[in-house]
Amino acid sequence: MTKKLVLCDCLGSQTMDGDAIATATGLGCTKPFTHACGAQIAEVAQHLAEDGVMIACQQEAPLFRELTEEVEAPEPRFVDLRDRAGWSDEAAEAAPKMAALAAEAMLTHPPERTRDVISNGACLIIGSGEIALQAAHDLSGMLAVTLLTPAPFDTAPGMAFDVVCGTLRRATGSLGRFDIRIDGFRQIIAGGRGAADWTPPKDGAQSTCDVILDLSGDTALFAAPEKRDGYLRADPGSQSAVAKAVLDASQMIGTFEKPLYVRLEEPLCAHSRAEQPACSKCLNICPTGAITSAGEHVAIDPMICAGCGACASLCPSGAITYDAPPVATLFARLNTLASTYRKAGGTAPRLLVHDDDFGAEMISLAARYGRGLPSDVIPLSVSALASFGHAEMLAALACGFAHVSVLLAPRSEGAVLEQEQSLANAIAGQESIALLDVSDPDALSDALCIDAQSDAVQDPILPLGSRRQVTRLAAKALQPEAEVITLPDAAPYGAILVDQDACTLCLSCVSLCPAGALGDNPDKPQLRFQEDACLQCGLCSNICPEDAITLTPQLNLTDAAFTQVVMHEEEPFPCVECGALFGSKSTVERIKEKLAGKHAMFANPDTIRMIEMCDNCRIQAQYHSQNNPFAGGERPAVRTTDDYLSKRRDH
Repeated sequence: MTKKLVLCDCLGSQTMDGDAIATATGLGCTKPFTHACGAQIAEVAQHLAEDGVMIACQQEAPLFRELTEEVEAPEPRFVDLRDRAGWSDEAAEAAPKMAALAAEAMLTHPPERTRDVISNGACLIIGSGEIALQAAHDLSGMLAVTLLTPAPFDTAPGMAFDVVCGTLRRATGSLGRFDIRIDGFRQIIAGGRGAADWTPPKDGAQSTCDVILDLSGDTALFAAPEKRDGYLRADPGSQSAVAKAVLDASQMIGTFEKPLYVRLEEPLCAHSRAEQPACSKCLNICPTGAITSAGEHVAIDPMICAGCGACASLCPSGAITYDAPPVATLFARLNTLASTYRKAGGTAPRLLVHDDDFGAEMISLAARYGRGLPSDVIPLSVSALASFGHAEMLAALACGFAHVSVLLAPRSEGAVLEQEQSLANAIAGQESIALLDVSDPDALSDALCIDAQSDAVQDPILPLGSRRQVTRLAAKALQPEAEVITLPDAAPYGAILVDQDACTLCLSCVSLCPAGALGDNPDKPQLRFQEDACLQCGLCSNICPEDAITLTPQLNLTDAAFTQVVMHEEEPFPCVECGALFGSKSTVERIKEKLAGKHAMFANPDTIRMIEMCDNCRIQAQYHSQNNPFAGGERPAVRTTDDYLSKRRDH
């Protein structure tokens, strides 16, 4: 547990109010050092000897880790208060933000789930010419290298690596488990004088490898190649790019930990039912192809998943959730930042969401060489930008942030974030979420220095529960007077409209609804609907034989969303024999209309009348009918002893 915060004003370049930070966070703050990593490092070492220490400097974290090893103390935590708060044109007003950042750094995150990946160093190099040959020579001392060239060339056997010829037709897998197929496969024939001979070409050759180094200069073998572990690709015309790829490949041998970015709850998935398509949002957006259809649900290959988080943001049912870290951890961070900022005397903070790499670098450069971040803009670093979807955006607003800005990275899934931003703004009822697509640190500062037009909520919420639950809770806090909010197309919340003239109450939609939003009444022909459970997956409209169902994206904030509403009902049809109620009148009439006089089995009035009977009466009528197709021939008479004796006498 963190107990003490070691402060440093970095050679007097920032102002730090230790008392304000201590009051808001409950931490014991040291007096601000001036040169904690240099002239005053001996004094800092005395504090590091204690348990539960956090240092307000991220830049010199390696130095302080070495220092803790020397004094045999537990490794401290670190929080960057300088770049993210202290170095700013508004540094004098940064105490609430520093307190918020310190409180957020105190939170404990659950351990990351990982899986071991073993690479034995079998490397396939694809390319031709001197560049590929040199790369093979450089790696042959560290990896088991095979060079695949498109055509035979004059060479001699006995090289330190294998050389084969052919065309790579297919490659699947990732680091440690690539499966490849080669057409026109040829190998060098060892022995003989002069240039080596090659075997005849053969199609369909299959093999495996751990690493692929693609120096062909052709189209990448995989979608989003930069996100495929174990696949390295470089332009053969760039010497520096090839050198970097060769260096990276040389490190890919041994056992590695692959993070498991997402969780999948298959029973919650609304992908399909009874071979009828429904939701495919995750399939359509996955950049690496890690998600595939597996019947009524999807399947995720954790070895191919690159952790962009887009699938978790778009999943309407919560079957896919981001788990690195879990969404509950992110909600806790948002609440801690906003509540601590208010506790330290700040009002209406703004949130800047950014990734760990590009965004963090932009903030650092803006602070060191420019205006820095405004005092009311609190930065929040996330490992995957696309995982910060509409639920997280709304949770931030409902926790007390007046505005949310998301700083796009060059490789972030911009289309997903635009869709989630549009949905979040529609639910919030105002343009409180913005996407920043800038690559210049000064432009970032300029964009954030514009005064926000939104006000923070008066009664902040505590974001607990699933993403759908938090979205609803946030919507009620942001629009307390609203009852039904109209949403853009493809929103995961909404109602259905039923054409009562077309609906025959066949209830096929009820039996297949993956969320249980549609129901029936066992005592009366009824179609019932519970709006809060509807995912807008579209399965009901796809399966309806009468095209009687239409989706209506909206968010109903009233209690009626939790109750079953009758969408269509009819009086039950009485059996013409016993009077028992079964089916509905429109269904029976529709069946009679389609079969009477048009089907060989319903060519006379008696068989047509069976359509109007309940199950029991229909079976009885069928059994006693003259043309019963299930009846056997006339049973033979029972033979007795007298029959056998009389037969003997006749002979």
